[in-house]
Amino acid sequence: MSVNMSYRENVKLALQSIVSNKLRTFLTALIIAIGIMALIGVLTSIDAMQSSLTNSFSSMGSNSFNIRNRGLNVQIGASGSQAKVFPSITYRDASAFKERFDYNAVVSLSANVTGGATAKYKAERTNPNINVVGGDNHYLQTAGYKLAAGRDFTEQDVDNASSVAIIGEELKTKLFKNNKNPVGEYITIGGERFTVIGVLESKGSSAGFGSDKTCFIPLSRGRAMMHQGNPSYVITVMSTDPYKMEGAEGEAIATFRKIRGLTAKQTNDFEIIKSDAVAQMLMQNLAYVTLGAIVIAFITLVGASIGLMNIMLVSVTERTREIGVRKAIGATPAVIRKQFLMEAIVICVLGGIVGIVVGIAIGNLLALALGADFIIPWKWTVLGMSVCVGVGMLSGYYPASKASKLDPVEALRYE
Repeated sequence: MSVNMSYRENVKLALQSIVSNKLRTFLTALIIAIGIMALIGVLTSIDAMQSSLTNSFSSMGSNSFNIRNRGLNVQIGASGSQAKVFPSITYRDASAFKERFDYNAVVSLSANVTGGATAKYKAERTNPNINVVGGDNHYLQTAGYKLAAGRDFTEQDVDNASSVAIIGEELKTKLFKNNKNPVGEYITIGGERFTVIGVLESKGSSAGFGSDKTCFIPLSRGRAMMHQGNPSYVITVMSTDPYKMEGAEGEAIATFRKIRGLTAKQTNDFEIIKSDAVAQMLMQNLAYVTLGAIVIAFITLVGASIGLMNIMLVSVTERTREIGVRKAIGATPAVIRKQFLMEAIVICVLGGIVGIVVGIAIGNLLALALGADFIIPWKWTVLGMSVCVGVGMLSGYYPASKASKLDPVEALRYE
């Protein structure tokens, strides 16, 4: 009970001292608050980015991977390496894989028809930046797209090269005014007439993906529209069991190597791209941002702790007589040390609380901008408060130790 009273009394004395030195306490607490705000704000923002990226990429089918022509994707790093031209994945290669791949998975074929088409409906038309993709009747499923209206391609649509199209939300908004239902209407894409059979659910443009202004047509119909002589096709494999992804990937590599006629000594002339590979790369980059934020916040907190130590040393000097009186009436060095340590910790905690609240608010402003949910980063909040207590103890220990070692007789004589 006496221990609890001692701590309660120390907190009370610390608050009284803080009130009597408002300006110095405010400035020190402000520096602490800025450091914690930087730390919590950036870490909350990063959590929001990760949440947004996870939501964006999970809709692309986290249990799928693509087999595509090697060298087509953008390489990050490895500068100075020689670019090598690899053979395209032909329609014959892709079709052979779909026939031979014997695994519990769904396989689809697709290819980019054009990236600069103009879509028209009556008097309305889009800019010449519509991406037209040819896919089979499993493509929407393996690519993680969902229909908001209409239907998917059927096997007959693909076999007959039907002039049907599934459009993104942006195309619907641009071409069909007054919330008109586009299903069943005729549109023109690149001079070719198509019947709209479906509209995709909006995915937005998060992380730079603009699927809302994409138009999907049957792969066989897309092949007839391709102007390039040697297009490369993309094979998408979606495992029905996410826990068997590695097995599906290994089987796919073995199957496609046989189709390409590669010997055991030859390296793959194709690439396996997992649907979450870009997300993982961005997450790794965010880890560096997190580290940078922690370093910056640490430097700020070091400055704050030096300022706090200076204030506590001044406080010890100003309150030398008070310390002498307390020692004269029986206060031990341990009690004096606790008093000054508690004062430093209280100042840090007050600044930390303000910094945490403001940091969470700033981080969630970014979360709202990214369309993520409101986030309360409990682990970062606990970390922030722990850092505050640690800074208070480190910066207050020397002044507290100095105060506890004062000679009571000399302290009472101090003017």
